[in-house]
Amino acid sequence: MNVTLTLGPLISLIAGILILLIPRLLNYIVAIYLIVIGVIGLFGAGGMHLR
Repeated sequence: MNVTLTLGPLISLIAGILILLIPRLLNYIVAIYLIVIGVIGLFGAGGMHLR
């Protein structure tokens, strides 16, 4: 059985959980998330998979 995780949804899940646990971190989490997604988009690592 293979489980394939892509980076974008995994980061989104972690960010969502952190926002639920610590709402005061919302601005920082959103900013970091946008930066990470932007860097991934620029370098074309969107097709990278973790196994």
